[in-house]
Amino acid sequence: MFDPKEHPHRRYNPLNREWVLVSPHRTKRPWHGQMEASKADDRLAYDPGCYLCPGNSRAGGVANPEYTSTFVFQNDFAALLQNRVAAPPGGDDLFRIEPVSGICRVICFSPRHDLTVAEMSVGEIRPVVDCWADQSAELNAEPGIAYVQIFENRGEMMGCSNPHPHCQIWASSVVPNEVVKEDAAQREYFETHGRALLSDYLHRELASGERIVDVNDQFAALVPYWATWPFEVMIVSRRAVFGIEDLDDAGRDGLAAILKSVTTRYDNLFQISFPYSFGFHQRPARAPGEGWRLHGHFYPPLLRSATVRKFLVGYEMLAMPQRDITAESAAARLRELPEVHYRHTGSRI
Repeated sequence: MFDPKEHPHRRYNPLNREWVLVSPHRTKRPWHGQMEASKADDRLAYDPGCYLCPGNSRAGGVANPEYTSTFVFQNDFAALLQNRVAAPPGGDDLFRIEPVSGICRVICFSPRHDLTVAEMSVGEIRPVVDCWADQSAELNAEPGIAYVQIFENRGEMMGCSNPHPHCQIWASSVVPNEVVKEDAAQREYFETHGRALLSDYLHRELASGERIVDVNDQFAALVPYWATWPFEVMIVSRRAVFGIEDLDDAGRDGLAAILKSVTTRYDNLFQISFPYSFGFHQRPARAPGEGWRLHGHFYPPLLRSATVRKFLVGYEMLAMPQRDITAESAAARLRELPEVHYRHTGSRI
């Protein structure tokens, strides 16, 4: 008899219309591969050598103001440039090229160098949510902007070059690949069913509870049925909200609370400052919102412990994504963790 807890199978991701291979029996295999170094988290509240701390000079020589809350600035080494240029001549089906323009900004969450979202209070996270919403609204209104991507790379393992709590916003003249796939899937589902894909999906997940990590009146956090990363989490608005700028006060409070809950559970899982890449997916600029539902993706790399990570290599690069831990077991582990950060309890969990 087929048992999804024991037997290999594949699961369909309706957001990108791709499959992921699940091999739960592989959790029993020994590991003799690379072990990541586990560093002590001994950062100071202010680091005179940090180019994001208040009053310090950034790499390009510009001095930061003595900011006391969130701080936004144009990325000194932007991946996109705002000035549009003419399309290059030529090109065909095999050698296509087109210019891309945009605006890249950095948002510092807090003046304190030693904080992460997990160790900020809900009240301290709320101004970050407000900043995301304000920036999203401003950039979506910019001529030539097609999509606004908000994302955070947390930890050296995810390529973060500075531990000061911050994220980035890249507003581009094109809609990025992953959003194109999600946009097409959600629009087609809406045209077929007359309802939002993620609305129907979340209704089923809340009824089951099997993959739910946490939930409040405004947002739910869950391990997606089709998750690729071991402890991947998706947060989904429970209201018909198409973009982060559309959130009302209650929605923004709910988002701050669910972010605090997820990131604290992450840190508590292996009692480290948990690495991840996180970002929101929302409707493209000036596009109709029908079929869309604001959601965010957490992609953390750790697999078995603070020192063993998941690699997307070999089969994943050449064939299809693959995971060992089932979404249900990952959700159960995260759900059972305390909501108080282990560094704030006075004792080890």
